[in-house]
Amino acid sequence: MNRRTFLHTAALSALPPAAPRQPNIVWIMADDLGWGDLGCYGQKHIRTPHLDRLATQGLRFTDVYAGCTVCAPSRSVLMTGMHMGHTSVRSNPGGVPLLPSDVTVAELLKKAGYTNGIFGKWGLGDIGTATTAIRKGFDEHVGFLHQAHAHFQFPRFIYQNDREYPLAGNTDTTHQTYANDVVADKALDFIRRHRQRPFFAYLPLTVPHGGFHVPEDSLAAYRGKFPEGPPLSSENGRQAPQPEPRAAFAGMVSRLDGYVGRVLALLKELRLEENTIVFFTSDNGGIRFSDNFFSNTGPFRGHKGNLYEGGIRVPMIVRWPGRVPAGRVSSFPWAFQDVLPTLAQIAGVKQIPRCDGISVLPTLLGQAQPPHAELYWELPRYQSKSGVFVDEVPMQAMRRGHWKAVRPKPNAPVELYDLTADPAEQHDLASANPALAATFDRDMKAARVPPRPQAEPAHPWWAARS
Repeated sequence: MNRRTFLHTAALSALPPAAPRQPNIVWIMADDLGWGDLGCYGQKHIRTPHLDRLATQGLRFTDVYAGCTVCAPSRSVLMTGMHMGHTSVRSNPGGVPLLPSDVTVAELLKKAGYTNGIFGKWGLGDIGTATTAIRKGFDEHVGFLHQAHAHFQFPRFIYQNDREYPLAGNTDTTHQTYANDVVADKALDFIRRHRQRPFFAYLPLTVPHGGFHVPEDSLAAYRGKFPEGPPLSSENGRQAPQPEPRAAFAGMVSRLDGYVGRVLALLKELRLEENTIVFFTSDNGGIRFSDNFFSNTGPFRGHKGNLYEGGIRVPMIVRWPGRVPAGRVSSFPWAFQDVLPTLAQIAGVKQIPRCDGISVLPTLLGQAQPPHAELYWELPRYQSKSGVFVDEVPMQAMRRGHWKAVRPKPNAPVELYDLTADPAEQHDLASANPALAATFDRDMKAARVPPRPQAEPAHPWWAARS
C-alpha cells in the first residue's frame, strides 16, 4: 500500500460508518479578500460576525495558500488540482479558457452523483468557448464568465448558464440591482431545490474586488467611521467615481459576511448542517490601500500581484459538525491544488486524475498527516497581442517546511526566508545560505513546464454592454 492509498484509507475509516448519504459540499470564495480582512484573523475596523462565528464552529487555518496571486490562474489551480507550473491557465487577461481535456473537480463530483452549481465568477472560459462552467461539470451557473466583466458590481447583465440574465435598473447612469445579491439568492435557491441529494455549491463571489461599490445600506454602516483616503476615479470611464473607498470596501466585506450568514442559516433551517462541509476562503491575497489602513494582508509582506506571503496566503475556515474539530486553529500548510483530491475523497471518488495536490482530509478530521514536500507558485509574463509567454524565468516562489524561496521578478536572484522566525519576509537569508538558495533556484526551474499561448482578447465583446 503506497503512502497516498494509506492516507486515503485511514481518512475514510474515520468517517461515520452510517452516514445517510454523501456529504454536501459548500465552497465559498471571496475575491481579493486578504488574510487580515476578517475579525477572526485580526481585523479591527470591519465587522464579520458570521465568519467569526464560523471559525469558532470549525477549523481555522493560518497557512493556507491560493493557487496564484491573481484571479484566473488561482481558479485554474483550484479546479484542476495542478499547481502553477502545470495548470492550463497561467495568465490573467480575462477570457482564457481551460483546455477541454482538463478534468475539473466539478466533473469528478458529477460522476460521483453530485448536482453542481456555481454562483459567481468562473473566469476559465468565456461565452463561445468549450470550457464555460456548464461544460466543465456544473449543472447550473449564475454569475460571470469573464473576470473583467465581474469588475462591475452593477452590470447590465450577468449569465444564467450561457445566456444573458438582465439585471433590472442597471444602465450607464442608474444602479439598482447589485449583482452579488442576485447571485447569493440563486445560490440559496439551488441549495433549497437540491436538498434531497448530494450537492456541490460553489460560490466564487466577486466582493470585495473593485470597483468599490456597494448598496447604500452597507455603505452607510461605515460612512464616517474612519478617515477616508483619496477618492477613486471611474474605472475605464464606465463606473461612477468612489469618493468613500474605505467605507465602500468595508461595506463590501460585511455584505460578503452577510451572504455567508444566509447560507449557514439556510443549512440550519433545512437540517443539513451535520451532513454539509463548508469551506470559506479567498482567491488570492488582498489588496493594500496606500497607507495599509485595514492591514488587509495581516502581518505579511506583499499583496495581490506578487508572491510574498501577502500575495498568496489566504484565510481558510472549514466547518463540518461532528467531523471537523470545532474551535481549533491549524498551521498545516496546504494550497488550492489540494482541493480536487480533498473534495474527491470527501465525496467517495475512488480514482482521480494525476494532479499536484494531496488530500488534506486527515488534517480536516484532526488526524496527523505528512505535509507537502513542497508548494510551488509562478506568474509568467505574456505578450498581450500574441499571447505568447515571454522567454524568461518567471516570478516564482516555493515553500518547503519553514523555508520559502521567492524570485520577486523575472530572472531575478532567489531570495530566501525562514517563515518561522520571519513570517513578514524582512530578512533575506540567501547570502547566508548559498547552497540552500541554489537548490531552491534549481528546483523551481524544474517544477514547471512551458505554458501554452494565452492571448488577451483585443476588444471583449461584452464590454460595451455590461
